[in-house]
Amino acid sequence: MKVFALSDLHLDGKQNKPMDVFGDRWAGHAQRVFDNWRAAVTEEDCVLIAGDFCWAMMLRDAEDDLFAVSQLPGQKIMIRGNHDYWWSSPTKMRDLLPKNMRIIQNDAVDMGPFVACGSRGWLLPGSAEFTQADEKILARELIRLEMSLNAAVRLAGEGEEEKPIIVMMHYPPVPENGADSAFSELIARYRVKTVVYGHLHAQSCKNAFEGEKNGASYILTSADHLGFVPKLIDEFDEEPAEPDPEAE
Repeated sequence: MKVFALSDLHLDGKQNKPMDVFGDRWAGHAQRVFDNWRAAVTEEDCVLIAGDFCWAMMLRDAEDDLFAVSQLPGQKIMIRGNHDYWWSSPTKMRDLLPKNMRIIQNDAVDMGPFVACGSRGWLLPGSAEFTQADEKILARELIRLEMSLNAAVRLAGEGEEEKPIIVMMHYPPVPENGADSAFSELIARYRVKTVVYGHLHAQSCKNAFEGEKNGASYILTSADHLGFVPKLIDEFDEEPAEPDPEAE
């Protein structure tokens, strides 16, 4: 199994919102994502989508895009981004989604050779936009991430059979200078191998932190940053596990 990551797909979601208003590189981006996905990913692989799936405001308006992505090869795992207003209750979403699409919300997913967990995250203190109101949201996101990490540790096991843990976040979990944050300090307390995140676009990607920190590899996976090509982040010999409803 190969594990790929590609976040911030920003599909239309019936909102008639062409993305090329954000620059020529976004022209026809959805078709490019689909073509590149089919060229790189097989049915035995897995793709991590770290938020901002589409612009839909309601779950029913996201159905066409969810179905289109479900038809692409591989298993898909998603977390919520700041623009995913369509994101509904876990029960409603799991009833709607096909078996090859999974969501993470305060829990974790056992994929057989690895375990995925994560949370949306939030702005970090020191950001120009950070206000006192953001402190409560940040604290809540830390609680959600810890719940997900604890679930991942239970699924990952121990000893020689211990599975690596991959964390998915939407907002950058560390500032540009790579300094510690409340998120990175929390992640460092767990057995995390890789952290993928998105949210950043255009010039913001140039200064984003990527690399090793506290034993984990941090990778920015915004679609435009990757040229709309899924990024290979890991590879395992084992086959993907069948969905386990009790683990969710």
